Amino acid sequence: MLGFQPPAVGEEEIDAVAETIRSGWLTTGPKAAELEERLAPYLEAKHVLAVSSGTAALHLSLVALGVGPGDEVITSPITWPATANVIVHCGATPVFADVRDSDLNIHPARVAEAVSERTKAIVPVHLAGQPCDLEPLWALGLPVVEDAAHALESAYRGRKLGGLSDLTCFSLYATKNVAAGEGGLVATNRDDLASALEELRLMRRSGGSLYDITVPGYKANLSDVLAAIALVQFEKLDDHRASRERQFAAYDEAVAELDGIRPLARDDRDRHALHLYAVRIDPRAAGGTRDDYARLLAEENIATSIHFLPVHTLTAYRELLDPPPQLPVAERAGAEVLSLPLSPAHSDDDIADAVAALRRVHERLTG
Repeated sequence: MLGFQPPAVGEEEIDAVAETIRSGWLTTGPKAAELEERLAPYLEAKHVLAVSSGTAALHLSLVALGVGPGDEVITSPITWPATANVIVHCGATPVFADVRDSDLNIHPARVAEAVSERTKAIVPVHLAGQPCDLEPLWALGLPVVEDAAHALESAYRGRKLGGLSDLTCFSLYATKNVAAGEGGLVATNRDDLASALEELRLMRRSGGSLYDITVPGYKANLSDVLAAIALVQFEKLDDHRASRERQFAAYDEAVAELDGIRPLARDDRDRHALHLYAVRIDPRAAGGTRDDYARLLAEENIATSIHFLPVHTLTAYRELLDPPPQLPVAERAGAEVLSLPLSPAHSDDDIADAVAALRRVHERLTG
């Protein structure tokens, strides 16, 4: 089976972990600090704070903004449930705005329609690595927390994601472009929010043995062991991107010839992170549904994934939001999207195998 998105790790990561363990720093220490220092200029942000996960990054960001019971936070339904879960964890209510049909990023006009007197923040998602359209969201005058889990390498209109909105959250999960296994980052240019996040991510002691804390914080710090892996991965970004560029090009060439299969749109004005190669499958033209393609590709030993099922259709949110919102673009896309294998761990021959299998499945279903 050709794995969907295996991490591209080698002896360098193993050596970095061994060195860190020998140093005696298993929890947050100099490697985590180095990661923050290295990523701040890369992300063009004044502050970068390393945390335990991308989910923690989003949660702490909302807490730092004062999101709580009675508030509403507008977000995208085409995302991993964690984006909405953290809103619920704050005691607030997620309000889902429909997405654009082209790239499945949140539609600014639908966001504007969803704003109410209870709206506390907006959490857009940069799906697959394509930045969403941020300027119309900023124009609404509300705090914006970007879910950039897929978008560490992205740039919006020539500027890196990181210092553009109030807060920008990244993931270091095992499948991400910088894959530490677990971990996350929060970037911001606001001193007040950086200070709040510093207090929230770890119950920081002050005063020696007779310690004190200033806020009831969380245990959301990043260990040096994971930071060491992330630092090595960061050094490999350019080489890994070159691999993903070749893989995207191979898929683009193949998909252009297959009726009923089209990739998500990519905006030439932005830098795409190339995190996922997601296509939409129109069953009328492609001869079968997304699920048919996933099943038959698995029979060809090609693993795929789905990014994403609309969050508001999942059981927890159907029960929470009664009645659930009607989001026709997201709901149609949720039945059509399929992500193909993509990883620097794959060789060009691996991707050629995936392309050949996709062609065979297409021919079988349309023949």
